[in-house]
Amino acid sequence: MRLLSFFLVFAALIAPANAERTIEFAAQAASGDGLIVAVSESVSLDGPKALMSKAAGAQLERAVGASTFTGKVGETASFLLGGEIGEVHLVAVPAGEMARRDWADFGGRAGLIAKTSKAPRLSVLTAGATPGDAAAAGEGAILGAYFFGKYKSEQPVLVDGTMTFIVSQPGPARAQFEGEARGRAEAVNWVRDMQSEPANVVYPEEFVRRAREAYRGVGGVTFNVLDERAMARLGMNALLGVGRGSVRPPRLLIIRYNGGDSGDAPMVFAGKGITFDSGGISLKSNPGMWKMKYDMSGAATVTGAVLSLAKSKAPVNVIAIAALAENMPDGGAQRPGDVVRTMSGKTVEIMSTDAEGRLVLSDAVWYAQEEFNPSLLVDVATLTGSVGRALGDEYGGLFTRDDAIAKSVAAAGDAAGEDLWRLPLHPNHDVQIKSLIADIKNSDTGAPGASTGAAFIGSFVKPETPWAHLDIAGVSWRLEPTATQPLGAAGFGVRLLDQLARDGAN
Repeated sequence: MRLLSFFLVFAALIAPANAERTIEFAAQAASGDGLIVAVSESVSLDGPKALMSKAAGAQLERAVGASTFTGKVGETASFLLGGEIGEVHLVAVPAGEMARRDWADFGGRAGLIAKTSKAPRLSVLTAGATPGDAAAAGEGAILGAYFFGKYKSEQPVLVDGTMTFIVSQPGPARAQFEGEARGRAEAVNWVRDMQSEPANVVYPEEFVRRAREAYRGVGGVTFNVLDERAMARLGMNALLGVGRGSVRPPRLLIIRYNGGDSGDAPMVFAGKGITFDSGGISLKSNPGMWKMKYDMSGAATVTGAVLSLAKSKAPVNVIAIAALAENMPDGGAQRPGDVVRTMSGKTVEIMSTDAEGRLVLSDAVWYAQEEFNPSLLVDVATLTGSVGRALGDEYGGLFTRDDAIAKSVAAAGDAAGEDLWRLPLHPNHDVQIKSLIADIKNSDTGAPGASTGAAFIGSFVKPETPWAHLDIAGVSWRLEPTATQPLGAAGFGVRLLDQLARDGAN
């Protein structure tokens, strides 16, 4: 295998009580470091052997030769040889030129290794890596080592050490990592924390408090929070209706970051923020209901994306709108058959109180257009189970009426390592959402559910507004881990929106 050498000493960001590795960049490896090595095609150990004696190199070759390591992409192998060598870890990567997402995946696997390694110093040779490649690997390391262990009585014991990427230009690599990649990874992990927290801990008002805390000290940012009275004055009866059954009141959170030219129209990201979804009067069945704490993933994602951009002082104007409510079934809850008038003036017949995400977004996207006249409006939601049945956990669903927007949004996802698949918006879907007694209905629309859900939100988007809808219900909570996404909360969408905003600025 062609050898790409990385030397990493890494911060395993788990519980605050645990030791943390720090990520560093250097031109040369230090003697005695444990090694993490990227390999491809055929196992060539020339890189690590150059750092050890001839006898130790021969020992390493014998150990690898006797192992079952084949070099299939994503495969890892660890050799704890002791003596002069200590730890050597192999990570199989694609042959040839590697894209940013490949480096992030490599870093993610290296981060997992670093989390369990006993070596105080780990080094990873990065032969051929650009400063951007090394920064992407560092970002992946933070993402790959994520673990939500806040409520576990026993915490893993981590080594307090370093993970150093050996790269020919360590200064520029460090600058790119600290200037952009670290903040983006930390924003993703903030989203994962929010998704993982139980609903008795995170509810609309607490979401707002934690967002303020996350943005503390970040420049160029303004916060605005609409409570029930403010939303009532604006006629946001769809959002308010969803929250009527809960003792925890709804909120609309608006976070504005101005990093671009004054007067330039902002991109607006609007997120569904149902901090718990019982289904309301249209009560969900019990199996799997526990996971509905993650139904605020859209709101967390847009909040995290703007946080990432603001931390790195990106030259963009962006706004996050989080439509926050808890959907519960008490005596004050709205009922199937009710009719509500939205902020736009359009009336909605409530066919199912369990189709609540599109209701809160109907008011949020209308508010976005009325207040900000966005250059691009993207709404993000764990909207439908049908998108997961169509696309599994490999792709988020992408809906838009504009081919150019579809191309640019999908390209941002590809570059960021968060894939989207475009699904149809057909004129028939607009017919399917028509109501007998109101303008439209929120459910009972027939198949395809993901498309009719998108059509509902799209009916609140003005024809002149550039718009895309991302249904992330299938990709926000993982049942199988990837290199950069652990079991459970995935934090999907932050890197994608971050990339989309930067692409728009360019």
